[in-house]
Amino acid sequence: MGIFDKSSSERTAPEEVAKDNVQANTTADDVETGEIKQENKFAYDDSRKLGITGAVFLILNKMIGTGIFSTPSSIFAATGSVGISLMLWVIGGFLTFCGLSVWLEFGLAIPRSGGEKNYLERIYRHPRYLATCVLASQMILLGFSSGNSLAFGRYVLYAARGQLQDGYEARGIGVACATFAVVLHTLAPKWGVRLFNVLGIFKVAVLLFIVFSGFAALAGRRLVPDPRNFDNAFAIESGKGYGGGGAYAYSNALLNIVYSFKGWENANYVLSEIKNPKRTLTIAAPLAIGGVTILYVLANVAYFAAVSKSDLATSEVLVAGLFFRNVFGDSAGARSLPAFVALSNMGNVLAVSFAHARLNQELGKEGLLPLSRVWGSNKPFNSPAAALFLHWIVTVIVLLAPPPGPAYNFIVNLYTYPGAWINAFVAGGLIYLQYSKKEQWNPGWRTFLPITVIFLLCNAFLAIVPFIPPADGDFWAEGYPYYVFPVVGVGVLILGGIYWALWTKFWPAVRGHKIVAERILDEEGVEVIRYRKIKTHVA
Repeated sequence: MGIFDKSSSERTAPEEVAKDNVQANTTADDVETGEIKQENKFAYDDSRKLGITGAVFLILNKMIGTGIFSTPSSIFAATGSVGISLMLWVIGGFLTFCGLSVWLEFGLAIPRSGGEKNYLERIYRHPRYLATCVLASQMILLGFSSGNSLAFGRYVLYAARGQLQDGYEARGIGVACATFAVVLHTLAPKWGVRLFNVLGIFKVAVLLFIVFSGFAALAGRRLVPDPRNFDNAFAIESGKGYGGGGAYAYSNALLNIVYSFKGWENANYVLSEIKNPKRTLTIAAPLAIGGVTILYVLANVAYFAAVSKSDLATSEVLVAGLFFRNVFGDSAGARSLPAFVALSNMGNVLAVSFAHARLNQELGKEGLLPLSRVWGSNKPFNSPAAALFLHWIVTVIVLLAPPPGPAYNFIVNLYTYPGAWINAFVAGGLIYLQYSKKEQWNPGWRTFLPITVIFLLCNAFLAIVPFIPPADGDFWAEGYPYYVFPVVGVGVLILGGIYWALWTKFWPAVRGHKIVAERILDEEGVEVIRYRKIKTHVA
């Protein structure tokens, strides 16, 4: 299986990294057979690569899903304060920028597709590839588009029938949405990028419409009495279905907000397909995250301008639906909102499948997966068709296999949790690289220590809080014990460690050989991956 040699992993300049061959880390007894199993070339025309606009919408489409149309309700229900709710959204944006700074430093130092795969490999080199296997377990098993695919189906049916549904009809539409995204990215990659750009523009337009409608509501243009939510905005109220949750409720509110910003790192997964990645990433990522943060805060202001506190906290429908009803009437909200949300979900599915397939492909390039030569290939359409198919398989299994209700919600919500552990290890590793005298670390971007520490503590908080029992003692609030969620999330990461032991120790011993991947750049600068069979012992 593919293993970087130590010399290449210690360098930081991208030009040096690009010129290095990725050789096998074999023992003294290893004997190369000379047999080349397969050779894959990866050449992308510049017209296929993303510029600043494409990178902005790649990030924006993953960040904006259904969260901003519904999450503000639970945030206010937890805090009982308009002012504190708005402050938490601002804090969520600040924490996201802290994470962006860490990812910019790594992305500019290692401008290759793969995101945190590359960063973990650079930091945790011993045992070799253990960190990569842990990440692969999370990304392959939990890197699906099922949540937003199902949401697409639900809101398509809601637009047609007037009520949300979670049955297999909605799941079938979700499968169609995921299939459309994968087929489009496989057969017509340029059109896939163009479509998520268009949907990204649409999402921004919808949120701007909500924001300006909120300004109109503040001026008195609404169909309901003034809720007066901004009078004594920082007062904390309890009862009536909101407030009084204490520290646990506040911490979970912040956790939900941070998850609502999920997707800010999306461009780092596809840096090999971005034009001039240093310039593009430093412009596109802050622009996308800054724009989303402003839109999120102003959208919350709009909701508070037209929806009463009791309705906002206790209603089971989308808060955006209540807003549309109170400003424009039942007919306008009922007809427009479901279509808006459905298209927002489709944009998210397109962005996630585009980026996660590239990470799957990078894992295949390293020889890390069974059938790596397949998953790492660009054949036959000069697109990561097999890696997209792998993403589609996992998405469809999660869509169709679990029964509706708590079991399904549990799996979909699990998508985000293990990432907090990964982010914490990346942040901790950056501190080590910056201050270790043994490391040669001179990136083109420098993250100040307080910023890295804040991001590290934020993710440690997100990783540990789910283990804390709820303050109200309701251990089965979600239909399963509260501790099952973090235990299973950590278990997925541990499964990656078990796979590493099987891959590096058990299988080579049983078969007497292993497949290694060599990554080189030819004279034209085209990336070439060669897979070779290496004997692990001499008869």
